Amino acid sequence: MYYDADDQEAARRYWGEALTTATMLRNASLEVLVLASLSMQATYEGRPRDGYNLAHAARQRAEGMASPVLLSLIAAREARALAVMCDGRAARLGLAQAMRMVERTDRGLPPPTWAAFHGPAELEYAHGLLYADEDRHAAAVPFLRAALTHQDRAYGRNRALYRLTLARGLINAREVDEGAAEAMSAIEQLAEVESQRVNRRVVEVRDLLAAADAASARETAEALAEYVR
Repeated sequence: MYYDADDQEAARRYWGEALTTATMLRNASLEVLVLASLSMQATYEGRPRDGYNLAHAARQRAEGMASPVLLSLIAAREARALAVMCDGRAARLGLAQAMRMVERTDRGLPPPTWAAFHGPAELEYAHGLLYADEDRHAAAVPFLRAALTHQDRAYGRNRALYRLTLARGLINAREVDEGAAEAMSAIEQLAEVESQRVNRRVVEVRDLLAAADAASARETAEALAEYVR
């Protein structure tokens, strides 16, 4: 909750306490959850080397759990950290490995309930972010669009974030009108979402639209500004 509220210091403190407890109890599933969460946070905060090392530690503990989906999730966290470290080749290899794992659900145990959200949509989104990191926004758009299409409607926060990221990609790819349309559609979903991380993306898209020379961009920028006011 604190991670999503963008209070990273509090999130780190709670996850640290959880990791200590998990280690004391020798609860491997909880250890993997916390390490994978800390990996995600470290990469988000611009500490991708820590993010990669934490994901690697999670992988070591998860290998004995024989869950392809769980291993895929961890591989995706490793790949995201590699992408932020500007190692696109290694990140692509990691994402390809993660996709192969998630397609082998009939060959191992099901994932823990906390990892059940992971699937093709998450991996498509990760591919889109990788291309966006490389300023290849036109290449990112198809992956971001596919991620939004495949994302379960039960995950309202993720869908809002995916749509806003797609809007950002379209604007950066000079498809401003289409990006403004996606951003306007996201506003309808934001009513059911309370997330400072999502709000950050709202501000980012608003600023991109405000700098664009198009009537649709100005109207949508004003609507987004009203939302975050």
